[in-house]
This record gives sequence, C-alpha cells and structure tokens, in this order.
Amino acid sequence: MSALLATAHRVLLQVRRDHRTLAMLLLVPCLLLALLAWLYEGSPQVFDRIGAPLLGLFPFVVMFLVTSVATLRERRSGTLERLLTMPMSKAAFVGGYAIAFGLLAIVQAGLAAALALGPLGLDVAGPLWLAVTVAVLDGLLGTALGLLVSAFATTEFQAVQFMPAVVLPQVLLCGLLVPREQMPDILRWISDVLPLSYAVDAMRRVTVSTAVNGDLVTDLGVIVGCIALAVALGAATLRRRSA
Repeated sequence: MSALLATAHRVLLQVRRDHRTLAMLLLVPCLLLALLAWLYEGSPQVFDRIGAPLLGLFPFVVMFLVTSVATLRERRSGTLERLLTMPMSKAAFVGGYAIAFGLLAIVQAGLAAALALGPLGLDVAGPLWLAVTVAVLDGLLGTALGLLVSAFATTEFQAVQFMPAVVLPQVLLCGLLVPREQMPDILRWISDVLPLSYAVDAMRRVTVSTAVNGDLVTDLGVIVGCIALAVALGAATLRRRSA
C-alpha cells in the first residue's frame, strides 16, 4: 500500500510540474464543451441532446491519450525498471498510476460537468450528482484503457496510434451518431461489447429520466467492471522496458 500511494504521489507531482499536460487534462474538455454550446447557441434542444453524451466522451478521450503516453514514458525512461528493483510489484505501479490519473479524471470531469450544467445551461432530467458521477466514470474508463494499451506500445507515437484503433471505433459504434438499435446486426453486436456504448447509454438515461432504474444500474456496473478489468490486465501485461 505504501508503494502504491508513493507512486500516485510521484505521478501527481510530475503532472503538476508539467503545465501543458495539466492544461490539456483540465481545460480541453471544458473548451470543447463551450465550443459545442456556442455552435448550437440557436438550438439549445440540440445541445441538450448531444451535450450530455459528449460530457462523458471528452474526458474519456483526453484521459486515454494522456495516460497511455505518460505510462509508456515511464518505461522508456527506465523509471519502471528501477522501481521494480525495489520491493514494488507491477500491480502497485499500475495501481499508483490508476489512483493518480483517477483523481485527475475526477477533477477534470467535475470541472466539465460544472461548466456544462451551469453556465452552458445543459439541461438534464436526472439528478446533477448522477450526471457528474457518470462523467467521472467515463474519465476513469479512459484512464484504465490508457493504462492497458500502453503495455502494447513501444514508442509514444505508437501509443497515440492506439487512439484511432481503440477509441474511434467506440465513438462510431456507441450510438452517438446512429442509434444502436438501428445498426446492422453485426455492428450492434460489436457495440454491445464496447464499454463506451454503456457510458453513452448511462448519460442518455440520466438526461431523459429522473429514475434510477435497473438499466442505468446495469450500465454503471458494466463501466465499473470494465475499469477494474482493464487495470488488472494492464498490470498483468506490463513490461519493464519498451523494446
């Protein structure tokens, strides 16, 4: 536990000193939501319809990118190899990163939700705390998947290349562009196993209904399960160095 917390503390200190990364983590989702609201200034009902899913999507994408690159940088610099010569397991290393970037995801999603639900006027039928919770879980999901894919990249450029391979198919098939029930059968089956589909479904349920029903609980449970699975697989597949 001490090694896990020490890793999380070290990562948070590194991010605090990296002003560009910190700005990307905290400001980019807010700026994108503000741009979207400005784009649909004359059609607030359109912003209400697509703004809520994007409130979860933007933190997911940013956290995936930053986490995958930052974790890979630890391997390429030899930091991971040096740390693992100490009494530290791979699980503690990945867990420390998950805690650090998870805290950043909470702050990031909280800022984006406060902006969208406040000054930007995003209207959701459900409780505001539940919309914020779904946005936070989406950011944590991006963090967990970023930790997982970083184990399969050997350069930072390859880590970035995982975005079109891992993130964009989920964006296309999550139901944001075309309702999932209107997709061809094969694409609908694929979308059923992609975690972002459940994140978008959960945010839409919060947008249109005040009830916390079984479908919403199922969506949240799938997201939490995918986060735990991705972190566990990330620890199991982590290599000391990049070839």
